[in-house]
Amino acid sequence: MSKIYGGIHQIGYIVKDIEKAMEHWSRVLGVGPWFYREDATPSVFTYYGKDSTPPKISIAVANSDYIQLELIQQHDDAPSLYRDSLKTAGGDCMQHVAFWTEDHYDELRAQLIEAGYVEGHAGQMGQRGRFTYLVHKDLPSCVIEISETRGGKGEYFKKVAEAAREWDGKEGIIRV
Repeated sequence: MSKIYGGIHQIGYIVKDIEKAMEHWSRVLGVGPWFYREDATPSVFTYYGKDSTPPKISIAVANSDYIQLELIQQHDDAPSLYRDSLKTAGGDCMQHVAFWTEDHYDELRAQLIEAGYVEGHAGQMGQRGRFTYLVHKDLPSCVIEISETRGGKGEYFKKVAEAAREWDGKEGIIRV
């Protein structure tokens, strides 16, 4: 647990085939159920501080105990750290760890920027909380996400965690 940012709540993976990844995680590794949103395109998006076309993405989330796993597939060539990570890794990869906050998004973002992090991309999904992905030259292989859990996002994440605790291992994908 970070003494500054609290616990890491999420580990994010960038994948080329989200359907295949969800199937593997649920059937082979026993993690699920996956809450899958085929169109999770952000409503607002910036790339390295400039307004940018939001990437067309699909997202799936599931919990493994208290850690949420996130799968992200980008379907276009819009500039994003998702696209950049796939290019750098040469394929599917673990991309980020996320700290969640209800009330301190701006403060935590500012602290990381003051510590030498650069905002690679940021945005918002509809009315749900904001997100920012930050990179640091001394830790280039892992992006740090600060995710604001306002606007229903926190309740949604609680629903995902509860579903994992009650999951019988049968229906591995819930399309939302």
